[in-house]
Amino acid sequence: MRRRLGFFAEQDIVVAVVGELQPLVERTVAGLGYELVEVERAAGGVLRVTLDRAEAGITLEDCERVSHQLTHLFAVENVAYARLEVSSPGLDRPLRKARDFARFVGQEVRLQLAAPVAGRKRLQGRIAALEGDAGAERIRLELTADDEAREPVRRVRRGARAERKPPAPRPTVEIALADVDKARLVPMLDFRSKQ
Repeated sequence: MRRRLGFFAEQDIVVAVVGELQPLVERTVAGLGYELVEVERAAGGVLRVTLDRAEAGITLEDCERVSHQLTHLFAVENVAYARLEVSSPGLDRPLRKARDFARFVGQEVRLQLAAPVAGRKRLQGRIAALEGDAGAERIRLELTADDEAREPVRRVRRGARAERKPPAPRPTVEIALADVDKARLVPMLDFRSKQ
């Protein structure tokens, strides 16, 4: 495809769609010892690559290393982009593949479904298990009660004990992984001192 690049001379540019770019980036990132979470094209020619590493997380140096490698790869493969962003997935990490759900069993997630389950398309709960064969995986989710998910933070005087109610059993649903449209971890922050 011929495209005029402002005042630059015309060049042949291959405009890669994310679907074509994903395997290329995934191979490169895996070769460097990282896991590809997501490749996304954003407005203004931004190409956003999100990566993770299970055992240690991602540092700034990791992002630099991958960015440097991908810049060279995209030059060789003739991938058009205005700006490359390489980052970690953050606290509210997206879950996309079966291995993501298996890795975060026991963690709280927010799901958006393609079709309603239990009368709702948006669910929040703890991943109890990932079961089933490849391609037919099912997520067992212990739902968070609506009032528990929306309960405001209460301040307790220093030295006073907070009253704790015994936890009620949580309802459980099974959802086919294929029915999950979007999934993200719910960040759990603990600002209490360890004294």
